[in-house]
Amino acid sequence: MLVWFLPLFLVFLMIGLPVFFGLLAAPGILLWLNGQERDITLLYRNLYNGMDSFPLMAIPFFMLAGELMNRGGITMRLVEFSQAMMGHFRGGLAHVNILSSMLFAGLSGSAVADTSALGSMLIPAMEKQGYKRRFAAAITAASSVIGPIIPPSGIMIIYAYVMGESVAALFLAGIVPGILVGVGLMLVVKFQADKYDFPIATKKHSWGERGQASLKAFFPLMTPVIILGGILAGVFTPTEAAAVAVAYALIIGLFVMRTLRLSDLPDVLNRAGITSAVVLLLVGAAMAFKTVVSLSHAPETMAEFVLSLTSNPLILLFLINLLLFVVGMFLDAGPAIIILGPILGPIFVSLGVDPIHFAIIMSVNLTVGLATPPMGLVLFVASSVSGERVETISKAILPFLAVEILVIFLITYIPAISMTIPRLTGFAN
Repeated sequence: MLVWFLPLFLVFLMIGLPVFFGLLAAPGILLWLNGQERDITLLYRNLYNGMDSFPLMAIPFFMLAGELMNRGGITMRLVEFSQAMMGHFRGGLAHVNILSSMLFAGLSGSAVADTSALGSMLIPAMEKQGYKRRFAAAITAASSVIGPIIPPSGIMIIYAYVMGESVAALFLAGIVPGILVGVGLMLVVKFQADKYDFPIATKKHSWGERGQASLKAFFPLMTPVIILGGILAGVFTPTEAAAVAVAYALIIGLFVMRTLRLSDLPDVLNRAGITSAVVLLLVGAAMAFKTVVSLSHAPETMAEFVLSLTSNPLILLFLINLLLFVVGMFLDAGPAIIILGPILGPIFVSLGVDPIHFAIIMSVNLTVGLATPPMGLVLFVASSVSGERVETISKAILPFLAVEILVIFLITYIPAISMTIPRLTGFAN
């Protein structure tokens, strides 16, 4: 009877129950109906135990670092740097939007923060230059999914925590796929710019002007270097790296760039605290949900069902990509990873797929789901920032989604794309 927890959870989602409550109510009700009242206590105890983890402390720290950098005007410097490098191309502001997302990804690792911070600046600027607002909102939403792919990444920290993998290996494995998504989006923009005669944002900057823009963006751009460099050198753990990122953001905001004031800190801490609380509550609820997954023997049942379809790992990877893509339309990436990771991960590892490779397939697929209609979270954020309806943004985003889906399949069937850097650095076999 416990195997019905997932359908019941989906019913709760469809009637509008928040994900957090659905994750607890669905298994709780079935445990009660099954006469397993003692396991209900275990379920709700694991809500706390799921959050009580040192590795997970990296998530609120990275979110706080992102808030500090955004409030300190660092986002603007990244945009100015991107404009100096790419603003002279046709469709320049669209290219700037994508490059800014790639750079911002190295600061916050959050698609929602990317959409909100960059969208509030670039969507009005693009509209002023003659772009349709729905296109500006669509490119902002599509490029924001790069945020959780290029390190640091909150969802990769969650995956590593749930599945017992190396955070550093996942971070390294996400670098090339993230860049590949960005390049793919730029190619779509170039094609559309030539076809629809998009405007040129600025005149071509001289190398001196580019040098000045680079100097202004130097300290922000050093953030991912410090984070990854410290982790790879063994100076600090990923959690400690997140704390270092907060300290670094405070120092450059308050004392180096002087764009952050002490009076800004209460609001920054409040915003980061609320966002972190939402994520950690979802992680705790999903870990409790995972308890019932184990009790119900759903992983074994799912494994038997999947392997009964075919034993060819290439076909199975195709089917799982379709499943993850659909799941990503309705469920946020963090809870989806915690629910499905323990079910799907062991199946593919037993078929010979490297666990780091499968982690990237799953993380990128579910991240793209954040921008996928009908329930993609960043679509709603882009709608809120732009004032455009979700339906119109969803239509405009389709060419960009097609490219992102193509990248997912390239990552799936060419493991070297994600595995080369971890292997070269000794973090993967």
